[in-house]
Order: sequence, then C-alpha cells, then structure tokens
Amino acid sequence: MIFEPVIPFLPAGYQIKQAGAPWEHAAAAALRRAVFCDEQGLFAGDDRDAIDADAITLVAIAHLGAAWGEVVGTVRLHEESPGLWWGSRLAVAAPYRRVAAIGTALIRLAVSTAHARGCTRFLAHVQAQNAALFHRLHWTTEAEVTLHGHPHHRMQAALDAYPPIARPEIGFLSIARRAA
Repeated sequence: MIFEPVIPFLPAGYQIKQAGAPWEHAAAAALRRAVFCDEQGLFAGDDRDAIDADAITLVAIAHLGAAWGEVVGTVRLHEESPGLWWGSRLAVAAPYRRVAAIGTALIRLAVSTAHARGCTRFLAHVQAQNAALFHRLHWTTEAEVTLHGHPHHRMQAALDAYPPIARPEIGFLSIARRAA
C-alpha cells in the first residue's frame, strides 16, 4: 500500500490516539510494513512479532477539515516487566515526515500513556539518524547498538517531561505545521 496524500495541501491537524477500530489497526500494520519492510528493508515481508500480541498501538490520523483521513503515523508500546515499558516501531508515512508534529506527538502519547500505567522506566531502540529528535524530547542515550544490521541508540525517556495521560483512546489533536 502506498501512502500518498489524498489532497495536495496540509491537513488541518492530526488526531493522536490509541487505535481502536479494526481499520486503524489494519492501517497501522500496513504503514509499518511500508516503512520497515518495503522502504527500509529491515524485515522480509512483515515486521510483526510476538510483542504485537500485547502491545498498545497508537496512531496519527490526518484530519481533513470536517472529515477524518488516513493513518499517517503509528507507534507501539508494551510493558516488558512491572514498571519497565518499551516503545517501538515508530513510523510516519513518507509524505508526512516534514510535518514536525506527528512523530513528536506519537512519542509524547506513548510515554505519557505508559507513565499513567505505572511506568518507572521507558526505553526504545531508536535508529541512529533519529536520535537527535529524541534528545530534543528529553531522552538520553544509554548505549549504541546494532539491530537488524543498522545502528541504533538504546534510549531512555525522562518521565518527568511526560505527564501521565490515562485515556489514550481519546488522545489529543496535534495542529499541523511543516518542519523547518
């Protein structure tokens, strides 16, 4: 599935929320396949793994004025052990990567959701080229590692920068703006 903007202008905003409807889950899975399998070649065929069975899937849905559009971003989070949460598979559709709000908002909702559920430590393996974004969002690099043949940073979020959000199914609206 190709993720092209439906219209040639920037959507009004993005609803950042926990996926609930079957179409949201299906679109998030398709976006992950497009990014991690087709575009980056990190996985053959599908990137789903055992974590998906228990993970919480978050999505960014383009808001086109009065109508909801397509899923243009996704991330998953899961609790590995009591208090220890991980975020993974952050993906934004290629045409929307210049919209600064999408990845940042997904990260914010992921950490804040875990924080509301008793998270004491939130980690992620972040592709090296994205580490600077996470540093700006109050994350620190714990180690540099190689995963799937590519350099990553194992990073930890500063939980005090992420107030708890107890209702991720409601989420929030992120207003569109282009990245500089």
